[in-house]
Amino acid sequence: MKKLTAVIALSAALSTPAWSAGQTITLSVPGMTCAACPITVKKALANVDGVSKVEVSFEKREAVVTFDDARTGPETLAQATANAGYPSTVKE
Repeated sequence: MKKLTAVIALSAALSTPAWSAGQTITLSVPGMTCAACPITVKKALANVDGVSKVEVSFEKREAVVTFDDARTGPETLAQATANAGYPSTVKE
């Protein structure tokens, strides 16, 4: 029974690293000029390793991204949108 408890505790500790944290940022994406543009931006951001949630607003010309900051960062996210043809910057 002690071994089972130890295995469960170890697997729980390893499944969520203590040093990583979720972070949410807003990217300004002024180049979105049509209603189809947010689809491309969302796909580009969703394909970045560590991204867990993406919401894109055509009306506001922005993307709200939730990601694991141990796996990616704002620069990588901005580069992903730029690579898709939509340069972006982090909104303060």
